[in-house]
Amino acid sequence: MSSVNSTQSHPSSFILTGIPGLEDVHIWISLPFCTMYILTFFGNCIIVYAVKTERSLHHPMYYLLSMLSATDLVLSSSVLPKMLAIFWFDSREIYFESCVTQMFFIHCFSSIESGVFLAMAFDRYVAICNPLRHSAILSTSVIIRIGLVILIRGVIISLPVCFLLIRLPFCNSRLILFSYCGLGIVAKLACAYELINTVYSLTVAFLVVGLDVTFIVLSYMLILRVVFRLPSRTARLKALGTCGPHIWVILTFYILALFTFLTHKFGNKIPLYVRVIVANLYLLVPPMFNPIVYGVKTKQICFRVKKMVCCNRGK
Repeated sequence: MSSVNSTQSHPSSFILTGIPGLEDVHIWISLPFCTMYILTFFGNCIIVYAVKTERSLHHPMYYLLSMLSATDLVLSSSVLPKMLAIFWFDSREIYFESCVTQMFFIHCFSSIESGVFLAMAFDRYVAICNPLRHSAILSTSVIIRIGLVILIRGVIISLPVCFLLIRLPFCNSRLILFSYCGLGIVAKLACAYELINTVYSLTVAFLVVGLDVTFIVLSYMLILRVVFRLPSRTARLKALGTCGPHIWVILTFYILALFTFLTHKFGNKIPLYVRVIVANLYLLVPPMFNPIVYGVKTKQICFRVKKMVCCNRGK
């Protein structure tokens, strides 16, 4: 048998522990996680289907909402099925290639989600601050180009993360004290984590999230300035009502992301199972809440869903 200190290009597979310290209650933890995934899957599928089939929803805000729902579907589906397999069937092994693929999807679609939030903030800014030119500024072709830019950005910044990890030498340890393959967790198993990996990961994180958050905050500051200058109280409330769901969803996503990052980097005194649960919720809660918030707050989507339900009952 090889010594513990020996190295290899990379192991054939890793072993995921699920939630360390709570292995005895994995089956109970799986119940709320499974419920969240079911709500996420059907809720986001309904949003995408409603926007696709209802002509009255063929507008920039709803196109961006369908992009967000598609992103949430991919992001949650890249993590939850394997996590539930660990909880239900004790299927802890994950091949190295599958681990890297999962890592790519998590980083790529987290970046895409952040980019979609920025695009939605810009859409609200144009709709409120320059309503007469909204359809001209954000035409369907412009929305498609924005979506492609967001997708390409996510792929471009995520691929180097995976390639930098693949080239690292790994020790014999294959145990990942986590329920999915996160970059920082897997990198800790490498025998030598080079400075370029750390610098690149932190630079990308701060640039992408930092720039997106900065422009989102700037957009809503400009929106609020215009809203509070409106002469009618009804108009002000209506404008704030259109922004409310966006602000709620954005805050949920970034607060959980920040808390996950801080507990991972500086939360050594926090129990490991708490850090793992928080990291899981970061990938599960926003995708579940997004369709609920937008579905309840958006009259057109509610109408389309009711119409779908009534048609199905009629059949």
